Amino acid sequence: MKRQWYEELFDNYARNYDKEPFTMGTPGEVDFIEKEINYQKDFRILDIGCRTGRHTIELAKRGYRVTGLDLSESQLTLARKKAAAENVAVTFEKADARQQHFTEEFDLVIIICEGGFSLMETDEMNFNILKNARKALKPDGKLILTCLNALFPLFHPVKDFLNRNDQKIKELTFDLMTFRDTSVIEFEDDSGDLKILDCNERYFAPSEITWYLKSLDFISVDIFGCKPGNFSRNNKLSTEDFEMLVVAEKKDSRLIKKR
Repeated sequence: MKRQWYEELFDNYARNYDKEPFTMGTPGEVDFIEKEINYQKDFRILDIGCRTGRHTIELAKRGYRVTGLDLSESQLTLARKKAAAENVAVTFEKADARQQHFTEEFDLVIIICEGGFSLMETDEMNFNILKNARKALKPDGKLILTCLNALFPLFHPVKDFLNRNDQKIKELTFDLMTFRDTSVIEFEDDSGDLKILDCNERYFAPSEITWYLKSLDFISVDIFGCKPGNFSRNNKLSTEDFEMLVVAEKKDSRLIKKR
């Protein structure tokens, strides 16, 4: 079976991944996650698409029990080394989020920075990731995810969107019928070798995400603008936000008794 672009991308791209600018805001993002779960240290947390463990390890350092899932053995290897260096216990598993692995085991699931969701080649596969995230949650669990915001390319001149300043992107097209961009990117892997990949990512409208999650029996779905390093409920979603920050709960928080 042909390997997908995201499998090839992360096959040998762990150390360089940690140098990406968007990874620098991890502590601020974890501040938001902690606030959303009321700092309850007994919570079990599942990080889907954990990459090199930046959120997983930061949460573990703050006293939470965390499990990280990812498809890339390369990234998981670095994650384990980083966790050992920080002297924290984290469970890292190589697994495909499109397949069910857990049933009502976690208080919180996070899928941050395109952690699998929105990278898949079909909408059905993306939906399966959300479905399995829901199955992993306890009855009063919460989901926090980020995804690409379809309002951004829709409300900007297509020419400006396609020609945005990104040195890695050599070719880019956007399909208004499917909300997918296809691109050719060039980058160096951790061995210093030049890689060229044909990529395909899905953008989502807020109404789509709401429907996806409501159809999976999430009671409340709140959507905000995603500011890397500065997640906040005060960030109202706008057409200037490249990503959305989504918080969904399986039960109305007003009906959940404090533990």
